[in-house]
Amino acid sequence: MRARAAEKTRRRVLDAAVSLLGSRLRSDVRLEDVAAEAGVSVPTVLRAYGSRAQLIELALEKVLEAMGAELEEPEPGDVAGSVSAWFDHYEKFGDVVVRNLADESDPAVAPIVEMGRTRHRRHVERQLGPRSDAVPDERRATLTDALVCVCDVYTWKLLRRDMGRSRADAEATVTLMIESLLEGV
Repeated sequence: MRARAAEKTRRRVLDAAVSLLGSRLRSDVRLEDVAAEAGVSVPTVLRAYGSRAQLIELALEKVLEAMGAELEEPEPGDVAGSVSAWFDHYEKFGDVVVRNLADESDPAVAPIVEMGRTRHRRHVERQLGPRSDAVPDERRATLTDALVCVCDVYTWKLLRRDMGRSRADAEATVTLMIESLLEGV
């Protein structure tokens, strides 16, 4: 009975940390806030996870798992489907990703950001690569770089957050940029 209650408390603490990471920079997630959100004391948080660093590391893993599981993979070469899937992902996680990018000078966050960049590039190559098969090898890397930029979270942020475009208008803009790049090569 006691072990079950302890595990339930651990889960509440971890869920609270994950929730806070969704709305704050990693460096702004305080143990006091995690404890309050979980309905426990700071010593309870520390007993459950040992340190703030260990708790945040586990919470970031959970956030990354959720992010990876959410990204739909339409048929490779389907520009509109790919853009829609990226926007589904960004609408749910884009603000968190942008906050992590702002916090990437933190040595604990930097590898996570780098992993995200690598995954993003691979995803762009997988989804849009079939549309660039006719591109000469010497231009393919440049085209891929351009497509990675167009499909980046910052492009979503500019259109949706900074310019206030509707999702439909933002998706149409990104689709236009991708199609223009693919047709112009």
